[in-house]
Amino acid sequence: MSRSRVFAIVAVVILAVAVGGFVVYDQVLRGDSTAALSLPSAAPSSGASSATTVPSAAATTPASAASTIAPSDGDVAGTWTVTTGSQAGYRVREQLAALPAESDAVGRTDQVTGSITLETSGTTTTLTAGTITVDTASITSDESRRDNRLRSEGLETDTYPTATFTLTQPVEIPAAALTGTPSDITLTGDLELHGVKKAVSIPAQAQLVDGTIQVAGSLEFPLSGFDITAPNIGGFIVSIADSGTLEFLVTFSKG
Repeated sequence: MSRSRVFAIVAVVILAVAVGGFVVYDQVLRGDSTAALSLPSAAPSSGASSATTVPSAAATTPASAASTIAPSDGDVAGTWTVTTGSQAGYRVREQLAALPAESDAVGRTDQVTGSITLETSGTTTTLTAGTITVDTASITSDESRRDNRLRSEGLETDTYPTATFTLTQPVEIPAAALTGTPSDITLTGDLELHGVKKAVSIPAQAQLVDGTIQVAGSLEFPLSGFDITAPNIGGFIVSIADSGTLEFLVTFSKG
C-alpha cells in the first residue's frame, strides 16, 4: 500500500472519530433534551400531564388543521379558570459529577391553579385580572436526589410550597390570538417565589383554540433575586448556575 493511500485512510479515521465524538457530546453528554414549554399546535389533551414526567413541548407553529374559534364580541368576556393540560416548573444549568459537560435540570408539575378575567369593549379584548398559583412541592425532575434536596435547600419547598403570579397591569389581547394564532403578549405583575415578592414582566404567547385559552411563557431570573441559594449536592452535582428560568404552559376554560 502506498504512503499516500495510508495517509488518506488515517485522515478518514481521524475525521470519523472527530464527528463521532461531537455527536456523542451533542446528543448524550451535553443534555438539554427537554424542550421549553410552548403553545401546542393542536387541541389540548383532555387529561393532565403526569407530575412525575418531564414531557417535551409541542412546536409553537400552529397547525392549519387545528380547530379554532373566532368569537363574536363579548363571547370571551368573563372568568376563565385553569384546567387540565397546564404545567409549570423550572430550568437551571448545572454540572453533574458523572458528566464532563453542563446540562439543564428541568422540573415540572401539573399542579397549577388560578383564573383570569377578560373584558371586551367593541373589538378590543383586555385581560384585566389574573392569579396563577403553582404547587412547588409537587415539582419533580428526572432525578429524585435533586428533588429531595430542593425540599430543604434551593427552592425549600417544605417551607415555601407555592409560587404565585398576580397580574397588576391590564393586557390587550391581539385579535389574532382569538382566532387561534399564537400572539405575543407581556404579563406584568407580582411574582412571589421562595417567600419573596417582586414585580416582573414575563414575555409570553397566547391563543384561543377549541374553546380554551392557552398561555405559555418563561422568565429568566437571578436566584439571588429571590433569596435562593443553589443547593449543595456533593458527589452528584458539581456546580449550579446562579440564574434559573421559570417556565409555564397554562390552559384556561371559561366558567
